[in-house]
Amino acid sequence: MADSLPTEFDVIIIGTGLPESILAAACARSGQRVLHVDSRSYYGGNWASFTFSGLLSWLQEHEQDSEAGDKSPAAWQTLIRDTEEAIALRGQDDTIQHVEVFRYASEDGGDGAEEVGALQRNPSSEASSTLTQPLDPACPSEETHPDSTGPETPAKDTPQPDGDISPEVTDGEENQVTGEDGGDQTRGHPASDGAEDENKPPAEDSADPPRRTRITYSQIVKEGRRFNIDLVSKLLYSQGSLIDLLIKSNVSRYAEFKNVTRVLAFRDGRVEQVPCSRADVFNSKELSMVEKRMLMKFLTSCLDSEQHPGVLEGQDVTRRPFSEFLKTQKLTPNLQHFILHSIAMAEPSCSTADGLQATKHFLQCLGRYGNTPFLFPLYGQGEIPQCFCRMCAVFGGIYCLRHRVQCLVVDKESGRCEAVIDGLGQRISAKHFVVEDSYLSRETCAGVRYPHISRAVLITDRSVLQAESDQQVSILTVPPAEPGAPAVRVAELCSSTMTCMKDTYLVHLTCPSARTAREDLEPAVQALFTPSTEADTDTDTGGLGKPRLLWALYFNMRDSSGVSRGSYRGLPANVYVCSGPDCGLGNEHAVKLAEALFQQISPGEDFCPPPPNPEDIIFDGEDKPPEPPGTSDIIVAKLEAPEGSQHPDCPGQHPQN
Repeated sequence: MADSLPTEFDVIIIGTGLPESILAAACARSGQRVLHVDSRSYYGGNWASFTFSGLLSWLQEHEQDSEAGDKSPAAWQTLIRDTEEAIALRGQDDTIQHVEVFRYASEDGGDGAEEVGALQRNPSSEASSTLTQPLDPACPSEETHPDSTGPETPAKDTPQPDGDISPEVTDGEENQVTGEDGGDQTRGHPASDGAEDENKPPAEDSADPPRRTRITYSQIVKEGRRFNIDLVSKLLYSQGSLIDLLIKSNVSRYAEFKNVTRVLAFRDGRVEQVPCSRADVFNSKELSMVEKRMLMKFLTSCLDSEQHPGVLEGQDVTRRPFSEFLKTQKLTPNLQHFILHSIAMAEPSCSTADGLQATKHFLQCLGRYGNTPFLFPLYGQGEIPQCFCRMCAVFGGIYCLRHRVQCLVVDKESGRCEAVIDGLGQRISAKHFVVEDSYLSRETCAGVRYPHISRAVLITDRSVLQAESDQQVSILTVPPAEPGAPAVRVAELCSSTMTCMKDTYLVHLTCPSARTAREDLEPAVQALFTPSTEADTDTDTGGLGKPRLLWALYFNMRDSSGVSRGSYRGLPANVYVCSGPDCGLGNEHAVKLAEALFQQISPGEDFCPPPPNPEDIIFDGEDKPPEPPGTSDIIVAKLEAPEGSQHPDCPGQHPQN
């Protein structure tokens, strides 16, 4: 398809992360011609989700890129005219660093961890910040991300009517949406072989004590297609900007969501459930009757603080730490801990104003879709960028994965970017250009200092807090172990989220980086899990103890969300920069960034308006009836796929219950 691309567009977007995908959908919806390209073989960039074997392949590719360096060909230089200059783009992605992988589950049921090259090391071995050897050949590496095996252009769909539409919220039903790649879609699990039964909690046998299910590494590899592992850990606030955008644009029809069922707290070495709703507060066994009344009074005052500012009377809300403010509110230490770490989810040093705002936002999100404020997309966070890519394709956007853009072409006289030159030497012109910051060269980023995010992905055999149902989705904050250290956010996903196999949990840990990811996060991992043979002893004796750690990945991810456009050198005015994921729990930054860039590209246009009514759409080639007076606003939609972009499956199906 790449050799037959049109040579002129309105907007060219490089990178398929969440802000770029939202922006592509908004531009296509407003009638602009959009070319959306990515040199990667999958959608999402650092927002992507992988199967287990796909993640191992991604790690192997990262290792090879690190060893090879950025050795991009310079043949494009001969295509630059005398009146032009070029801004080279980077071919190597260096946003991921300090990758370390550990296998704790045994291959054949034996005890202990087993070292496999530099990627699968024994926990007792010396940590290394780089990958130096290839993956174990026993681990399938031929399967990449599920989106890397099919055509690069998402199929198109007829826009759906506007209406009062909300995201599909399920309790673990299988997603019926086909991915953009078509063909070998590893994110949709087959209904056979007991896939549906795996999402149901097993029947409890009251006669026998609960025992752990032994999970080996071979089982994880064999069931690898049931995993969907996110590179970035995010949740959706039920009253957040992303949910509002999904509903407004009707992109919610492309995805399904599951409620986060529990908010947990970690205190004095114990994991406890935090009461969120009024019913939870009064049913809680962790709080005394006096504490319940204190908590309800404080939460009510937070919601009414704008109308009744008495709670803030005489308080310096901008400078005083939120933790100090809580001490003045006649709250017990137990309640102060719950509010700071599990409701506001704030650092102890955050200001009182920010802490109260976070608490209020938490409370306002309760009850819209469940008893917690959060939703999680089935099959992982990587589904969300793909949903917006589908919307872009519906309105005529053209997609090319594995398609590198080598440079931006700038006119010397006007100082504006006029075109790009791709990996095949084709010159493609446009009016506006959007670039994911990971593609910017070292010269363009010179002088920019990026903070980083410490990430860990764990596979465990049990939840951190046992409950009657084993299908729990939990969010937990581990307070800092020492003053000045960041708190660690933990998201625990069960198999009904379609992100892990039966009898396992997928656990994401996130915090701002101070050191390498392993150094930042390992204390929290050791506090919550047992990554040693002690768990095998518990299993043999019938005890439960801490959840057993089966597999772990640590890495640092660059956080460019706080870098202003002016920090980048030599970019023309019509070249816009999109940042990668930030460290926050929600997706507010990505949505705000996409909307801000859209308003710069298309001032005054509506951002992702609802789709037109199908009855108002006239297809090319159909006999058009005479237009009655006053109906000149009928929309004409071209639904033919571009040449070479035939797609075996249509991704625009409504999610089915």
